Amino acid sequence: MAEFRYNPLLDDWTIVAGNRQSRPDMPKDYCAFCIGSGKVPDNYDVLMYENDWPSMKPIPDEPDDISTDFYKTAKSYGKAEVILYSPNHNDSIYDLSDEHVLKIINLWQERFTAMKKDKHIKHVLIFENRGKEVGTTQPHPHGQIYGYGFVPLRIKVELENSKKYYQQTNKSLILKIRDEELKENKRIIMQNDSFVAFIPFYTDYPYGIYIVPKADNLNTIEDFSDKQKYDFALIIKHMQGTFDTLFNKIFPYMMGIYQPPFNDKNYTDVNDYYHFHVKFFPPLRGENSIKWNASSETAAWAKTNPRIPEETAIELQQAYEKYKRSL
Repeated sequence: MAEFRYNPLLDDWTIVAGNRQSRPDMPKDYCAFCIGSGKVPDNYDVLMYENDWPSMKPIPDEPDDISTDFYKTAKSYGKAEVILYSPNHNDSIYDLSDEHVLKIINLWQERFTAMKKDKHIKHVLIFENRGKEVGTTQPHPHGQIYGYGFVPLRIKVELENSKKYYQQTNKSLILKIRDEELKENKRIIMQNDSFVAFIPFYTDYPYGIYIVPKADNLNTIEDFSDKQKYDFALIIKHMQGTFDTLFNKIFPYMMGIYQPPFNDKNYTDVNDYYHFHVKFFPPLRGENSIKWNASSETAAWAKTNPRIPEETAIELQQAYEKYKRSL
């Protein structure tokens, strides 16, 4: 059973997905995403794989009969998909050709467009969990796409602050952050014709990279030109290669692609003030040290960065130079 339960303290919904507790632990000698498993085609480059244990569905089950006059439940409308980056179990994105990574970008774009057509879906998050440090149990190269039947809390907060800034300045907040980083030029890690990657001034993760377009008119991945899609593929590829070069090992991270919500009357003017960007949330603060979100971060949302952003930016800049020499 999966359902949404409303949290009145946060004006947010919790996805209660009891069915996911039944997910089996896969044996180490079996991978459902590898060719020959019987779960995927005998030949593929990139692939959308229907999540075997979805927390949201286009045709959801009825919620349990547990709501009251105070506590509200709702059907868990949405979509949960897996995006397989490669048939090869041990590939990393930077192992793939530029053209292969472009196929991943095209599939992200295709699935985003398809999910938007469902009137019950309000927001789409393209994301990736990489490494055992963030709980990934399946190392086969893949990411996921969730289409939510509501606008999640973090997105609502960012939208509220972005709209407030736009009303005061007539400018996009995420683009202003980009421009400040380009002007200071202290925390820029890499850039190409279409995108720039940097550690923002305020990051709470020591290696918390943002990727932001250089153009001012990109709200969603649907807006990308062919050139911008290719450049996006390159910067995603080189960013992962730089991460792995930093400590000469698989670098764990959580990554999310942020885009405006849709199918929601509260955000009809959202394209004026909220623009496409990518955020990385890597849990490392050093080669063998984890930045844990402990009580202060979790209980009070009081974010703490144990490293100085300008110093970790230099580490990643040097790793990028070393990575480029290896190409």
